Amino acid sequence: MSDNILISHEPASGEELWRGTRGDVDAAVSAARRAWPAWAALPLTERIGKLRAFSNEVRRQGDALAELIAREAGKPLWEARAEVDAVVNKVDISVQAYAERTGKKKFDSGVGASAAVRHKPHGVMAVLGPYNFPMHLPNGHIVPALIAGNAVLFKPSEKTPAAGEALVACFHTAGIPEDVIQLVIGGPDEGKALVAHPGVDGVLFTGSANAGIAINRKLAANPGKIVALEMGGNNPVVVIDTPKLADAAALIIQSAFTSAGQRCTAARRLIVKESVYEALMEQLLPLTRKLMVGDPLGEPQPFMGPVIDNDTADRLVESFLALLTGGGRALLHMRRSVPDLPFLTPGIIDVTDIPERPDIELFGPILQVVRVPDLDAGIAEANNTRFGLSASLIGGTPEDYGRFWANIRAGIINWNGPTNGASSKAPFGGIGLSGNHRPAAYYAADYCAYPVASTEMDQPRATINVGMRP
Repeated sequence: MSDNILISHEPASGEELWRGTRGDVDAAVSAARRAWPAWAALPLTERIGKLRAFSNEVRRQGDALAELIAREAGKPLWEARAEVDAVVNKVDISVQAYAERTGKKKFDSGVGASAAVRHKPHGVMAVLGPYNFPMHLPNGHIVPALIAGNAVLFKPSEKTPAAGEALVACFHTAGIPEDVIQLVIGGPDEGKALVAHPGVDGVLFTGSANAGIAINRKLAANPGKIVALEMGGNNPVVVIDTPKLADAAALIIQSAFTSAGQRCTAARRLIVKESVYEALMEQLLPLTRKLMVGDPLGEPQPFMGPVIDNDTADRLVESFLALLTGGGRALLHMRRSVPDLPFLTPGIIDVTDIPERPDIELFGPILQVVRVPDLDAGIAEANNTRFGLSASLIGGTPEDYGRFWANIRAGIINWNGPTNGASSKAPFGGIGLSGNHRPAAYYAADYCAYPVASTEMDQPRATINVGMRP
């Protein structure tokens, strides 16, 4: 088989779903550079109109798109439908964000003069998408970039190219020119070529910390290229005194095991006050055992589907065993529930007695438990990470939450809610290894256009009053 062919398989069955040819990065960039000036020159209302048509097209194809996401990414159909809804809703949110954060402003600046702030698009933007939300997350970059007047080259994850292809087809059906939003099929080589290409003005990335750091390092000597990195986390959920331990257990499960743990905001660490540990486990472990893991299109619908592929499942099982070997105590063993397919049951492991707990993102259904004596120790343990995306406190008083919020290092901080499920109407991003201070979602408008400050007069007026010979 030619190395130029990329194949996608369904995680739940192992069957081939899609195949296609790797993209030509140079040709795509050249076409985008030719196309973007005309797109940028369109009135904003026309660009918005075409994106509203895109939203309607996604809505029209909603059932088919949700089924494709479920089959290719392995997430249950109920969750895939929620992803399609997020794609639809992104347009209205992005229109509002563009007006609020990058709209035109004009104000007086001295006699007969005015000052203005307007925004210009960067040019050609490369969007590198992940497999866990193969439409929603890249769409969160693409829509605001197009509204601002950029052309976009979208490289979906090599694990979910079919979903990426379907998303781009919706843009084209809505009347957005084919060279303005292009699909670039490929793997790491094509991604690296897009990042390094001199004709690309910006790189918008969602994925692992290792890949994000490599992008940052590659572009360190090129400050003219805008870079937005969203890189995941080793997210803590901290539980202290609460009378509602059943609710706490449900929130923990939502945080740790939704999407089979394949969310950048998923809780990786459960930090529990020692005095509530036993009672919480009496709620959490039986509830977790009840979670259905199964075919994404099956009936009744499972809570979790498979992880993305067998290699990922193998690495997660090895990581669970490594934690056991290092001194962890299994509270709920992770199992491969279907031979030769990447279905994993949730694993929960107490790692309190591991002296050097690994600060890595285990991207799957593994929850590590750490016991602490009090809230302050819980905050210290929560901050014991190089990441800083999402954190949640369950239980406590408003004063406890105030202390938690003030001291936790994260871009998303919740109280009595899960670590995931962030609103698209708020900024989305983190600090440390979780991002580079360019949050997405509502604040994506900030990195899709740059501000231009102007002082303007209808006629030249100037005199020199100092330092002139008579």
